[in-house]
Amino acid sequence: MNSSGYEALRERAAWLDLSGRGVILATGEDRARLLHALCTNDIEHLKPGESCYAFFLNAQGRILADANILCRAEDFLIDTEPETRVSLYQHIDKYIIADDVTLEDASDRLAVIAIEGPEALTMSNASASRLTFTGEPGLRFFVPPEQKAELIGQLENADAEAARVVRLEHAKPRYGEDITAAHLAQETQQMHALHFSKGCYLGQEVVERVRSRGLVHRLLVGLHINTQNIPDPGTPVAANGNEIGKLTSAALSPALGICVAMAYVRREHADPGTKLLVNGSVADVRPLFVP
Repeated sequence: MNSSGYEALRERAAWLDLSGRGVILATGEDRARLLHALCTNDIEHLKPGESCYAFFLNAQGRILADANILCRAEDFLIDTEPETRVSLYQHIDKYIIADDVTLEDASDRLAVIAIEGPEALTMSNASASRLTFTGEPGLRFFVPPEQKAELIGQLENADAEAARVVRLEHAKPRYGEDITAAHLAQETQQMHALHFSKGCYLGQEVVERVRSRGLVHRLLVGLHINTQNIPDPGTPVAANGNEIGKLTSAALSPALGICVAMAYVRREHADPGTKLLVNGSVADVRPLFVP
């Protein structure tokens, strides 16, 4: 890990190269209607310059992908994880039947550059979106690669490992590690991805059933584990001698001197401050990042 980039990310501002993320552009008169019908958030009321975070679900309510959806004057830009770049494009494309919608996978022609850290927002730029990968205040740019140098200036670079550690320090989940197609929307506790009065969308019946009946039995939480040994994903989390969950991701935090992690645990053990055990080490439940 680049220690100077890690420190800059936590204390000042650093730039991150997020190129490789999926960047899908949706144009056409029916673009808002189609995306509104396929994701969990309110797309039809977004105005140019606004954005939202949303899940794309299957009919069983499982999460196929997450995305930042940016409303622009001529299109919607759908920013998704590298793991879901191809599958999300194919998922949306499958539902274009008689709609006036055209999709473009612009991932290879646009660099995704982020500036994040406590001072990032002082570098405000009209072309930036206020999005964060790590949980620190952030600006994100979708630009041709040749514009990268003028954006980053003299800023320190935070490499992928540094960004991941800071993300886990903030307990900010990432699709592909902490959120997968095995999970229901409410299990992730990312309630800002859900809009409960927008009308029908794919998977909405399951989301509404969970909301009305409280059916989820596990919840995603952050953990501070009193150890410097990094446990593997899937490591059991225990309480009172019983397994009550499993880790999804973990890293050693140089600033905290302990392991920071995320896990799904039974909902009765998910309150912040609850003491759990991971490989015999005490783990404190921490609240998830809230944007």
